[in-house]
Amino acid sequence: MKIIRNLALALAALVCACSPAQQEAEAPKAAEGQTPIRFATDWRAQAEHGGFYQAVATGEYAKRGLDVRIVQGGPGVNVPQLLAAGQVDLGMGSNSFIVLNLAKEDVPVKAVAAFMQKDPQVLIAHEGTGVNSIADLKGRPILLSDASINAFWVWLKAKYGFTDDQVRKYAFSPAPFLADKRVAQQGYVTSEPYTLQKEGGINPKVMLLADEGYPSYATMVLATDKLIADNPQAVKAFVEASAAGWRSYLYGDPAPGNALILKDNPEMTQDILDQAREKLKSYGIVDGGDQAAIGRMSDERWAEFFNMAAKEGVYPPDLDYRKAYTLQFAP
Repeated sequence: MKIIRNLALALAALVCACSPAQQEAEAPKAAEGQTPIRFATDWRAQAEHGGFYQAVATGEYAKRGLDVRIVQGGPGVNVPQLLAAGQVDLGMGSNSFIVLNLAKEDVPVKAVAAFMQKDPQVLIAHEGTGVNSIADLKGRPILLSDASINAFWVWLKAKYGFTDDQVRKYAFSPAPFLADKRVAQQGYVTSEPYTLQKEGGINPKVMLLADEGYPSYATMVLATDKLIADNPQAVKAFVEASAAGWRSYLYGDPAPGNALILKDNPEMTQDILDQAREKLKSYGIVDGGDQAAIGRMSDERWAEFFNMAAKEGVYPPDLDYRKAYTLQFAP
């Protein structure tokens, strides 16, 4: 399942060297003089990457002088490592922990835009069990991945007083959740609820962490300090084109982007794409309910996230977290 992919990368970012996936989304042949950009995503092609594929398919990158190739992620792909090794030019940062981990280790990579104003992470519970909000999960068993314990679980403990003895091992299967109505599990709003509906025949209680104040950005574009210094025009063009692609994918005809997604990832299906796109819109994942916010970041939001994490001991309080991002390119 893909929900682990955001948080696992945060822990693995500086440890393992991996190879990019073989397939790349290709636009029509680029005109001479265009700047080639290899952009690595954090997982196999899916609706959660729809705006980038849409920008390729509709020529938004090309019209801004870029020849963009999307390099698919997957379980063995380490985006920060690919950036550091120069194997890609830009990459996707799945959540704010990843970006601050890079800053903590003095890796010369920055977030230049955030294309999900809300992290899609959710907690899922059974209906009719007295769970009406995240706070109601206090004392109940929760299925979590190892990586999640060092990421959003930190926030949950700080905000709701959850304790580590609630944690149960999440093995990426819906079976334990379906077998025990007291159990809750982690998930992605665009993925696991739909899987549980299809495979388990249930309509679970879905609680988006972002709607309860979880301050992490998601789907950030990461660039090396060198690229930012050497070719800021290309970075700016990529951010602008990606924003246009996301607007088109969510509020226009998504067919061009979906066609490239299905080509790159034959295991994807149209029904999964359709429901995920609808969730991205209805929950305001990409724009927070304001189309003008697509790609936006702010000092205040980064400070809020860092202060939360530092207070819980994840980062030293004197860490210069501002080196993790730049607002030079964000809308």
